[in-house]
Amino acid sequence: MQRSSGRRTAPAVAAVLVAAALVVGCRPVTVTGAGSPHAGASRYAPTTPAPPPLGHQAPPAPAGHTASPRPHRSVHPSPRARRALMAAGARGARVRELQARLAQLGLFDHAPTGYYASVTAASVRAFQQRQGLPRTGSVQPAAWRALRSHTRRPAHDELYPPTARPVGAPDPRCMTGRVICISKRSNTLTWRVDGRIVSAMDVRFGSQYTPTREGVFTLTFKSRHHVSTLYHTAMPYAMFFSGGQAVHYSADFAARGYRGASHGCVNVRDRAKIAALFETAKKGTKVVVYH
Repeated sequence: MQRSSGRRTAPAVAAVLVAAALVVGCRPVTVTGAGSPHAGASRYAPTTPAPPPLGHQAPPAPAGHTASPRPHRSVHPSPRARRALMAAGARGARVRELQARLAQLGLFDHAPTGYYASVTAASVRAFQQRQGLPRTGSVQPAAWRALRSHTRRPAHDELYPPTARPVGAPDPRCMTGRVICISKRSNTLTWRVDGRIVSAMDVRFGSQYTPTREGVFTLTFKSRHHVSTLYHTAMPYAMFFSGGQAVHYSADFAARGYRGASHGCVNVRDRAKIAALFETAKKGTKVVVYH
C-alpha cells in the first residue's frame, strides 16, 4: 500500500480556499461606547477610533413626561452678520472653496463638503484670530480677501478629494506592481500601479474581537453578487484575500459610517469605486493590509 505524502496539489489548495470563502462571510456590527460585546447582540468596538457623531442629540424625555415648549423669540441678525459673505447654514461652491483654502493653512482637517456648519465656523474663527480680525465665525469681505491672499486657488482634488480621510503614507510593499494597498491608520484603500495612485476610497475594518488580518496576501476568489452563508448578508463585489476575509461594498458602512464595524472584512462605502476596482483587479493581485 502506498502512503500519501500529505501534500496537496495546487488545484486542491485552490479548491479549499474557494470553499472557505463560500461558507464564511462578514456582517456589519454596531459599535458601543463601552467597547465590549453587548449582551444578546453582536456589538463590538472598532479597531480604529470612530469619529464623533455629526451632531449632539438630547436624551429622550422620561416616559409620561411632556416637555414644555420654549417661548418663541424673534432673532434679528446683527448688521455685521448681514454683511457676511458666508455664514453658518450657507452651502455651495464658494463654501467648498473656503474649506479647501482653510485646509491649505492647516485650519480645516476634513474633506470639503460645501456646507457651512460648526466645524467650518470654528476654522474661520481660528483664521480670524490669526489675522487679528474680529472672531465672528462668519466670513466678512475683509476675512475673505485675507484668506485669498494667503492661499492659492484650490485644485480639483482639493475641492473634491477622493476620500473623506487623507490617504496615509504607503507601505513600501505597495510601491511595485499592481497592489490593493489598505491602511488601517488612515482608513483608506488605494489601488496602485508601480506606486502611482489610480483610485482611492474610504474603508473600515473588523472589530477588536474580529480583527482584519494584516500582512501581504493575494486575491484568491471574486464574487460579484456574494451573500454570506454564515450571516445571510449581501457582500457585493467581494474580493477574498485571506480565508473568509474580503474587500467588498457595504451598504451599512455607506449608511452609518464608522459607528459600525465588520466581522473582519474590509468594507468600502463607495459602490462605484469598488465596482470599478472589482473589474480591474484579477485573481492573484497582491493585497497589502498594514497599520
